[in-house]
Amino acid sequence: MTVTVLGALVGVAAGGLMILLAAAVAPHPVIFLGAGAVALFVVTAALVRAGLALARARRGWRTALIIGAGWTALIGIGFGLVFLRPFPAMPDQPVPADVRFWKLADGTRLAYVASPATAAARQPTPVIFLHGGPGTPGEGLPFGTTELNAAGYDVYSYDQIGAGRSTRLTDVTGYTVARNVADLEAVRERIEAEQVILIGQSWGGSLAAQYLAAHPDRVAKVAFTSPGEIWPKAHPDTEVSPWGALTGANEKRYDELMSDPRFLLQAVLLDNSPQAAHHLVGDAESDARLHEIAVTGRDLGGCPGGPPGAGEVHQNPQGFYANQLTNADFDKIDDPRPVLRTIRTPALVLRAECDYVPWIDTREYRDTLPEATMVYLPGAGHGITDDAGPAYLRAILGFLAGVRLDGYTGADDPAR
Repeated sequence: MTVTVLGALVGVAAGGLMILLAAAVAPHPVIFLGAGAVALFVVTAALVRAGLALARARRGWRTALIIGAGWTALIGIGFGLVFLRPFPAMPDQPVPADVRFWKLADGTRLAYVASPATAAARQPTPVIFLHGGPGTPGEGLPFGTTELNAAGYDVYSYDQIGAGRSTRLTDVTGYTVARNVADLEAVRERIEAEQVILIGQSWGGSLAAQYLAAHPDRVAKVAFTSPGEIWPKAHPDTEVSPWGALTGANEKRYDELMSDPRFLLQAVLLDNSPQAAHHLVGDAESDARLHEIAVTGRDLGGCPGGPPGAGEVHQNPQGFYANQLTNADFDKIDDPRPVLRTIRTPALVLRAECDYVPWIDTREYRDTLPEATMVYLPGAGHGITDDAGPAYLRAILGFLAGVRLDGYTGADDPAR
């Protein structure tokens, strides 16, 4: 009896290991899950047969095969109930009337919105907003578009590849920092701009820095608003995450979402074979799950004790695989700072008092870029325009107009 139980347990372990090994070679669920079932059956039957042989039982192989088949069927049913039930997907939403699409050379599409200048004196350099995440676009035109239009700027905002209404890649390993830089360059060419002004929020700031390093002659000015890390390895001990501040019902819901067995299996497969994870858990349900996770943290963009997130939650889809794979690639890229230290493009860094991005990571932008000015905005968090909209606009418009701003030059966090 002891050997039979041991055989069953070892069989489960062997099946799980085989799933991972097979997924790395053949990332299709029928193949790698089938390989796991075969390993479970063979190992269980073999060990049960060995135990029966020691006990000198008759018809050992027949009994072993029956036990192996029964155990495999039982585990398979349980596995299916626990791991193979899809997450609910977001309901389909009509594409807003102002959303248009750029088709790139590889056939993929980037969704975008545009708003032309309204001033009689039109500025020659358009503004491109870069959203955060990676993979977490907003909806519609960004905050400040009307004022930028009135100042003479054409404004563009697009959903980065794998997010929002833009194309999801079949090969998820294609979500890289380099791909995002190349897409931004394609956008510049598409709008026929010799140079652009970039405004990057959160991860969008990180992307703006990467693009600036790759195409310094194409950037007239750049604003980093509550930017993410300029390079993750610059300060490896810092943690750029708001989730530890969750409380109450939001914390409970976040924990439920993150501990879902299917989500955990997906995470294991992502580390082992991203394509296997993608084939098992597709974009629609993965994006819906990321959307739910993001909703639990909608109040984390402001200062502690501030008002809850206002307004309705938009339905422009999150991009789960774009988020996971781009972040993973971001951890591997070369240091852009040596190049950035040589670039004299005017830069604005907006630091919010309650930003969850560590101070030293924001300061890195000011200290790296020779022509950078940092402006500190009290009473605001990572969602910088939510609580400091007027101050944000004054800084952005003043910077673009060439006004000398009152910059913060200290080494210590001004919020301390």
